[in-house]
Formats: sequence, structure tokens, C-alpha cells
Amino acid sequence: MPDSSAIVRTRFAPSPSGHLHVGGARTALFCWAYARARGGRFMLRIEDTDQKRSSDAASVGFLEDLMWLGIDWDEGPVYEAPDGRRAGGGEYGPYFQSQRLDIYDREIDRLIREGRAYRAFETPQELDAARARAAAEKRPYRYDRASLRLDRATIEQYLNEGRPHVVRFRVPDEGSVVVRDQVRGDVVTDLRELDDFVIRKQDGFPMELWRELGSLGLLGITVGEAYGGADMGYLAHIVAMEEISRAS
Repeated sequence: MPDSSAIVRTRFAPSPSGHLHVGGARTALFCWAYARARGGRFMLRIEDTDQKRSSDAASVGFLEDLMWLGIDWDEGPVYEAPDGRRAGGGEYGPYFQSQRLDIYDREIDRLIREGRAYRAFETPQELDAARARAAAEKRPYRYDRASLRLDRATIEQYLNEGRPHVVRFRVPDEGSVVVRDQVRGDVVTDLRELDDFVIRKQDGFPMELWRELGSLGLLGITVGEAYGGADMGYLAHIVAMEEISRAS
């Protein structure tokens, strides 16, 4: 893992689903400026794991747009502009998330072995039906952990059959998460309010929160795009980080 203690390392991680928009340009500019002002390094990583929305053309479009804005990157995909300016490279690649799947899969397999994650075999139709029942009964929907109760023989049978599945992170049964919000103060959430969230989809690609957990540490990032508010996705991120830290 890179030693990030001596230098500021920031990163911008766009999804290649179209041209760079104003919000993305703002985030890239802030991360770039923060690194430049502190003698640090600015890294670009491409979030190309959404197979339905990502494209190679959009990836190149992002690189062109950033260079047009004068936002160059020290590490990331290699790109040479028509005027000869060049950006990218680095020793902590690959810088496309789709090329880092083996790294995340190893960590997910470790969590499964340790009982901190598990395979879930419900179909989308079964989950939709469960959500509909919860709505009809006017209660919040939470995944019922049915797959967590499967015995090893059944799991092996399903895997041998090639049955589609996701991997869910097992949220601890007790405890709470405290988010120290600069506006609202300490926001406390009981872990019983959180679902066992999905960390790997049926197509084998990791979910965004899991990718972020893995890549921030491995790439030595000290500052990235900020997460806003104490929403459930942010809380899930915190829970996963705390659990993984305890296991390390």
C-alpha cells in the first residue's frame, strides 16, 4: 500500500457515461487545486464498472474535457492532447476500475470466509415482492437475511448450478454509527436500521461503496470527492470501513 503520510494525494473518479458536466468539473477543479496548492499529486481514475452506461468513447471524452479546462493529472489514464500536452501514468494502476476486479474479489472472498459477508440468491422478482409486502403492511423494508440461513451444502449446490447471486455485507447486529456533521452535530444511527447492503452485483462487478473502500487505501488517497450528508449509503460506507479495520 502506498505511503500517503508524506504527500497529499487527491483523486477525481468520473463515470464514463457522457461528457464532463459542470458538477464534475467543479469537483475535479477543487481536487486538482487542493493538490497543486499543497505540492501534492492529483489522480484520475475511471469508474467504468456500470456496463450499461459506460463507454470507451465517453472515457476519452472526459480526458479531452479535463485537458481543455487545463486540469492535468499526475496519475491515471495516459492521454496526449492534440497540442502535445500529456497527462497520466503512475505506479498504482490500473486506473480503470473494470481492470481492478481481481483486487476487490480477493477482499470480498476474504470477508465471506470470515463471516462478514455472504452470498444472496434471491431473484429481483422475489425482492420486489418482499418490498411490495412491506409497503402494503406500512412497514420499512429490510432484507430478511434468508440467504444467510442457507447451509453450506445448499450454497454449494446453487453455485454449482450457476445460480445468479449477489454478495451482501453483514451489518453487525448491535451498535450504532456516529456521523459528526458540521451543521447538525453528531448524527447517531442504530445499526438495526441498516440493511445488509450489496457489495457485489450479479454481474460480478462491485458496488460503488465497495470499490471506494478498496481503492482509497490501495491508491494512498488522502482527499477525494466529499460524501454529503448522513444518508444510508454514507452510513453503509462507515460501517464497512469500521468492520474491515477491526478484521485487519
